[in-house]
Amino acid sequence: MATAAKLAVQSRPIAYRTSGNRHGPITRLMSPGDLGEMVKPFIFLDLFEADTFQGRGFAPHPHSGIATVTLFLDGSMTYADSTGKRGALHAGAVEWMQAGSGVWHAGDPAPGQAMRGYQLWLALPPELELAEPQSIYLEPDRIESVGNVRVILGSYEGRTSPLKLLVPLTYLHVKLDDGERWSYQPAADHDVAWLALNSGRLHIGDTVLEREIAVFVEGNAAIEMVAQGAVELIVASAAKHPYPLVSGYYSVHTNAAALAQGERTIAALERTPAVAALRSA
Repeated sequence: MATAAKLAVQSRPIAYRTSGNRHGPITRLMSPGDLGEMVKPFIFLDLFEADTFQGRGFAPHPHSGIATVTLFLDGSMTYADSTGKRGALHAGAVEWMQAGSGVWHAGDPAPGQAMRGYQLWLALPPELELAEPQSIYLEPDRIESVGNVRVILGSYEGRTSPLKLLVPLTYLHVKLDDGERWSYQPAADHDVAWLALNSGRLHIGDTVLEREIAVFVEGNAAIEMVAQGAVELIVASAAKHPYPLVSGYYSVHTNAAALAQGERTIAALERTPAVAALRSA
């Protein structure tokens, strides 16, 4: 195990940290009404984890105005959405759901298996928040990597995610060995950044993080860290979303009129055979 002296490191300061609120298998780390305002377009983050899942997992539910990115760390599950796509995903896979004008989706973890992962919501700009929904499901071999770093969104050291974005952001999945030092340098136009870890301890400046999320002061400085134990984390940065966050229960838009339109589309979709099929599956 690395010693405390070897773990000392100077880094971009942390502005806020929290271990979130846990309810059963879900730990809520970020919401639009709290940290989402600090680091938008990143507006919501859940860590889901259970030794075994029993019964229905993620029952059919709607979204509009946002994109959701679900990263599966362990386990497998089936998926289906109101665009007509359905199938199965396995450990390391990524689900991209650009809800836009409105969509419903659902997922069922494989019974009796451990399940871990993160679901992240992204606020969309006006030109995308009411666009046609788009869903993309990527198995692990579709995800580019650089050593211990997997590129979920954006680019990192010459590797680029297959998920194409119209907004400047990066989202990485990282594993570090005990005592390993790693530095993340955000792109020049990124001024918000955060990370969350679910295993091991992470030394950043004088702070030791463990199973929590840390938001960094705005700017472009690098984030320097040293692992204590085997560390698994996600880290993200972006140009700050310049629009308000106007929230419904499952939706976030840039203004009240767009939210109302998204809610109308969601309600109309609920009466369609596509959503009925999700509920009967």
